[in-house]
Amino acid sequence: MPDNSAIVLFTAKSADRIIREGGTSSWRLDRNNARRCTYAVCVRNAHADWGDGNEQHHDAFLVGKVSAVVPTGATPDNNESPKDRYLIVFSEYAHVAVPDSWPKGYRNPVRYSTLEEIGIDPAKLEWKPMPEATEGPSDEDETPAPAAKGGIEALTIIQAKKGLALTFGVSPEAVEIVIRG
Repeated sequence: MPDNSAIVLFTAKSADRIIREGGTSSWRLDRNNARRCTYAVCVRNAHADWGDGNEQHHDAFLVGKVSAVVPTGATPDNNESPKDRYLIVFSEYAHVAVPDSWPKGYRNPVRYSTLEEIGIDPAKLEWKPMPEATEGPSDEDETPAPAAKGGIEALTIIQAKKGLALTFGVSPEAVEIVIRG
């Protein structure tokens, strides 16, 4: 892939949230293709009801230099294995404001392109080093845990993974939970 190769992602997450998580997360993608990209471009999906960003729909708002593509784990509403979803880790990031960066009618939230095709010149960007992640990748559709029973509070899978990761000094992505009926 060319040096300005980019994975372009249609997301409702804000730039602040992406930076706190260390990159953009919970993507179903071909890991090998994503790792070959030099950049990741986040484009606003303003129509999702769970989003926390405020840019215009279809506008590119954040570019990251891809340093790794790692599994993020299963979402709470399905049984996917941790290898089904990925976090694209950034080493550096830059804010951009590029209108109409998403092709009309394109339904897959992941596509491959180049910065040139999107209208971004990486030499003109103000790159900032990515800070240490302050929270783990989260799934957009995380639901609250069920009510407590018998004095014990119920947990979501994500809450359990975060708690166990803290207890054992590993990342939440390294925790696997198996539930047998």
